[in-house]
Amino acid sequence: MKEITTDVLVVSGSTGGTCAAISAARRGASTILVSEFSWLGGMLTSAGVSAPDGNELAAFQTGLWGAFLRELEKRQPGGLDNSWVSFFSYEPRIGAEIFADWVKELPNLQWISGQTPKFVYREGNRITGVQFEDFIIKAKIILDGTELGDLLALGEIPHRWGWELQSEWGEPSAPVEHNSMTKKYVVQSPTWVVVMQDFGEEIAPEIPAAPNYDPSKFIGAWSDYGVENFMDYGRLPGGRFMMNWPICGNDYGEGVERLIASPQAKSEFQQEALWHSQNFAHFIQSQLGRRYGLAENTFPTNSTAFALHPYYRESRRLIGLTTVCEQDILPIEGGIVAPLNIDAIAIGNYANDHHYPGFKFLLQPKSIRWGGRWTGTPFTIPYRSLVPAEIDGFLVCEKNISVSHIANGATRLQPVVMGIGQAAGMAAAMCIELNCQPRDLPVRSLQESLLQEKTAPTAVIPLFNLSLENPDWLKVQQYYLDNAEAYDKSGYYNNSSLFKYLHANICSDSLRVCDYFTGKLRHQAPQDYRLIITASGEKQEANRQLVTLHPHIDKELKATKDGQLIGIKGRLNYAGNWLLAEKLVE
Repeated sequence: MKEITTDVLVVSGSTGGTCAAISAARRGASTILVSEFSWLGGMLTSAGVSAPDGNELAAFQTGLWGAFLRELEKRQPGGLDNSWVSFFSYEPRIGAEIFADWVKELPNLQWISGQTPKFVYREGNRITGVQFEDFIIKAKIILDGTELGDLLALGEIPHRWGWELQSEWGEPSAPVEHNSMTKKYVVQSPTWVVVMQDFGEEIAPEIPAAPNYDPSKFIGAWSDYGVENFMDYGRLPGGRFMMNWPICGNDYGEGVERLIASPQAKSEFQQEALWHSQNFAHFIQSQLGRRYGLAENTFPTNSTAFALHPYYRESRRLIGLTTVCEQDILPIEGGIVAPLNIDAIAIGNYANDHHYPGFKFLLQPKSIRWGGRWTGTPFTIPYRSLVPAEIDGFLVCEKNISVSHIANGATRLQPVVMGIGQAAGMAAAMCIELNCQPRDLPVRSLQESLLQEKTAPTAVIPLFNLSLENPDWLKVQQYYLDNAEAYDKSGYYNNSSLFKYLHANICSDSLRVCDYFTGKLRHQAPQDYRLIITASGEKQEANRQLVTLHPHIDKELKATKDGQLIGIKGRLNYAGNWLLAEKLVE
């Protein structure tokens, strides 16, 4: 069998794997990326979750995540303001094209598709290579970017799967003992995303029922939302709808433990999950009519409306040098940010979100209102959670980091995983440069390299009022790395005499088309804004929720008096019934 050598090997074209390979290659390492599918990007593309959650605030749009959003704005006709579950929804194909283009720009990055790992080579406590169907690749540093942590199992690298009880780490939301839910759902339920199409006045082709069709499983799916809100949840451009619906929808977790039991058992689970989504689409059409059908030409397979693989929410999880627990993602007492990890390499802010069909699982709250709507309290991912406790030559870069089952509900989101991948790839390349193992890499040097990466600098300290456009962004990030004790529980940097906000005219960017609105600002409650808009030349008034992602606009809105007449440059999102403010106009 042919043997190939390289500096860095990344296994899987997942969200984290793709970002890791790009990051390692941009740093200069000779890198090979091996993917199973013809699309790169994982959750964001081939799994069809093209309405990503979390890190939506401008201050958190850094690194490859921020660069991805800016590329989407350039390429997605009609813009990204389409759904209400996310501020950014797009055609999965366009996301895949962005990742493919980034890979093509790097001559030291070789991408091989259509291959899966079969065997992992070890020399003592060091991982040295991976065997695929047609070849073996030996590398100095190997990264596991697989959706289910496959290399952890193949390499017999210590890892976890499933629930931990409260006695393990004292997590407040963990169960005291196992119960019917923990036994039925060993991990969170995956979803096989299907994209549907509004055919308007045309009659859509009939969606046939798949095996195991049981309409009772879907009754009540949109009862608390209404049909329009239900469909607009994951609305995409062009009258398409991403169906990734958790309430009597297409989450599927029956016998989810089969995912790691055997290849045959995994295949059986996947087939059932695919049928379940087809049956959900069939149910929607049977209830709402043939106006809605399967979207054509969405994914590069024969079943073009269905994603290439399930959206996996949970993986095998590494036993690393440290483990991210629920206490690491919850806000500090009296604050709105989580404790700061001194070796932080990525940030997230999404709520802790778990999926168990038929069960309501209550978690400690970590949501706040900011910029006029709900968002999540920020937290950081420590570098040590990417590094095995016992194994060398190896890093993880996906949902398979060292994290508890409970905390995984917040660390698994797409922007966080992009940050994890970017950091892991950078770390791997730096290990090659310094001829050291990942556990010996100077973390401060890694953090500095992430902050000063030329193409996509990424924040490692979450600060609500520090966007990348701020000319002092780097200086403030470095300050907190050197003075972690100064990090305020408010998540704000308050020394405005030294660091002034940059009031960027976002709407002057030709990529973002904004309209002008005037109206009276109403403070419904703290961080709950409404704009009473009077249409030009008309007497009708529209009451819109007013939201922003920008710190300087949020500051101005808080300072504006209730009932004051203001001017806004922004964009209406009809799915969410909100006005996204990009600039306040005097």
